[in-house]
Amino acid sequence: MRFLSIARGWQLNNRTQPMALVFPRFLTSSLPLPSSSFGPPSPRPQIFASSAPSSPMDISPRKYTDFPFVSAPHRNLMVDLVSTMENRLESQLKPCTLPSDVQYYYTPSGASHGSLYIRSGHSSSQVDFVLGSWIHCKLPTGGALNITSLSAYLNASTDAPNFLIELIQSSPTSLVFLLDLPPRKDPVFYPEYLQTFYENTQLESLRQRFEKLPEVQPYYSSALYIRCLTSPTSIMIRINTEGAGEGRMEEIIKDHVDPVAKEALRIWLEQCACEHRSVDEAGKAYLEKRDGLIKNKTIEIDIGSSFPRLFGPDIAGRVLEVIREAYNG
Repeated sequence: MRFLSIARGWQLNNRTQPMALVFPRFLTSSLPLPSSSFGPPSPRPQIFASSAPSSPMDISPRKYTDFPFVSAPHRNLMVDLVSTMENRLESQLKPCTLPSDVQYYYTPSGASHGSLYIRSGHSSSQVDFVLGSWIHCKLPTGGALNITSLSAYLNASTDAPNFLIELIQSSPTSLVFLLDLPPRKDPVFYPEYLQTFYENTQLESLRQRFEKLPEVQPYYSSALYIRCLTSPTSIMIRINTEGAGEGRMEEIIKDHVDPVAKEALRIWLEQCACEHRSVDEAGKAYLEKRDGLIKNKTIEIDIGSSFPRLFGPDIAGRVLEVIREAYNG
């Protein structure tokens, strides 16, 4: 998951910028990070859909598509996206063969839970791999952090953009929504690339839909490196429904986030994943170098520094090893 980003350096002040999380290279957020994933659970847990188990003995096996800690509209969106991607790319993907303790993992205290999902593409496919993850962590403030992510990466046989969606929720009224088809070539140097994937597809119209919502503000990553990787039509917003009435966040997810995300995935599947583009040997070398640099940087600045803080060295080492294999495979 070249786009993986797990929370690091989070501020307790929720008015500051969220910083990136979970397995897409895209952010560096500043939501509250648990000071220790191994301390006692918060006495005031606040979870969006279902309660976390109080001890490891109560924990039953979970899988990526369960999305057990988020609201129904959030869960339904993620399940539909995964199902759509798998159904369209089924013949191009190998089964998920991750060990059970990587597909679902949690800290001894039960304060942090996570799931990882990876399906590699067949050698004849343009798809490098599909990666999904979710993370649930109790916060020192008494709330909970929930991150759900789905991304797909193409190999050097095509120069088409990748796909990324990530939802980062730190309270029932605060959510950061990231959606992008990150470019794999410089749109300035290759104007045909800009026109084909970002102008002709009208991705900009999807981004503009959120400008009409009073609860929406732009989200800006504090990491300049991350900003260099996004497309000109990327959706990076913060949704704040405090004072807007109970259920408003779920309404926005269902009526606005859901249709936009599904349309973006449809565009990516039809115009990128399933459309053949001819790439010469020089182009393949360029893509392999660029993709490799981004993957390594993702692990260096996001995952490698943050994941051990959330899950401890043993769990983090086990999961990071699998991620590195996917990135470098």
